[in-house]
Amino acid sequence: MRSDRSPTAKTEMEGLSESGAGDGAMTVDDTELNEAGPDAPMRTPKGWFSRKSRARRWARRLFMAGVLMGAVVAGGFLWFADTVTSQRAPDGVKADAIVVLTGGYLRIEQALGLLRDGAGQRLLISGAHPSTTPNQIRKATQASSDLFACCVDIGYDALDTIGNANEIARWIHDHRYRSVLVVTNNYHMPRSLLELRRADPVTEFIPYPVINADLTRRAWFAEPDTLRTMLAEYLKVVLATLRDVFGVEHGTGLRTEEELSPARPPAQ
Repeated sequence: MRSDRSPTAKTEMEGLSESGAGDGAMTVDDTELNEAGPDAPMRTPKGWFSRKSRARRWARRLFMAGVLMGAVVAGGFLWFADTVTSQRAPDGVKADAIVVLTGGYLRIEQALGLLRDGAGQRLLISGAHPSTTPNQIRKATQASSDLFACCVDIGYDALDTIGNANEIARWIHDHRYRSVLVVTNNYHMPRSLLELRRADPVTEFIPYPVINADLTRRAWFAEPDTLRTMLAEYLKVVLATLRDVFGVEHGTGLRTEEELSPARPPAQ
């Protein structure tokens, strides 16, 4: 059967088919889409942030690690807060000696009261400022001169809690004590025991927390100052623990002889 198309019409059709630029022209991508069908899933773009890219995988892992770390930190703080708020001073407790970490006269008063009641043979006040005299401490705490003269030692070497632990460990070794009552604030007790047991793992340390206010009867988490103190102390406990885990070197926390000599007061 002969075609009725003229040579001119045939040429125009061939040109249109070759150019593919007219309205409604089907491209290669359109052909592939039609072959795949309307229900075929959309192609995921390739690149750094595609669904299966390495960057997306690492981002998910980092996010999950961050969530896990946050849960651990929050859980640790709840444990720390419960430990602090549930501490109570033991009744009728006795040990070879008593140590108190300076930070307020209320701590020293309670330690002197324990010494007076016979809870220990001797008391060390650790971390006093070199310019503070024994007489000043005695007058501030209204303790007797005889008690101070016979049974109270004052340590001037410690700069911080690590220094307290080293100063106390040296004093314990010099006197050959085996059990010691530790007097400090309740929020400071966990870190104090951590440092003391690191410095002297042999001695038995018995906590005697000083409680300024009963936190179990107050919404302390709604008080900015108390919450700030608890968070700061918890962070110090975490850092002290990580220091041990990773074997990070730390100083002795003790003053040098040059630092002590100009400020140390004469005995009074």
